[in-house]
Amino acid sequence: MAWDSSRPVPWKRLMRDWVLYVGIMVVVFLIIYRDRVTPGLFAGLFISGPMFVAIGAVLAKFGYTRKTMKDLKAESAVRASEKQATPVAASTGRPRSKPAPTKRTSGGSNRPSSKQRRR
Repeated sequence: MAWDSSRPVPWKRLMRDWVLYVGIMVVVFLIIYRDRVTPGLFAGLFISGPMFVAIGAVLAKFGYTRKTMKDLKAESAVRASEKQATPVAASTGRPRSKPAPTKRTSGGSNRPSSKQRRR
């Protein structure tokens, strides 16, 4: 998609996502670097904020929007309802018939063939 300056930028969502990321990373850093916690670790995290928000804003202007949990749940509900429907052949619009049984799908007898052993 092309750049469109009239597209809205979800500033609150970008900030909320970044704050969530920083919170998780602070906990991870405190667990991993227990004895070696330095201000540089946290400075790097706080410097990442403007970069994260700026890149997110540019992507929003290009038309990128992440799906929300509500959108993902709606999609999965649609997929589940489609699975429950009978499968339909693409070209005819009729339900597909069951394929013919084969040797590998045990369509015939399940008994092994009785071969005479050589002596």
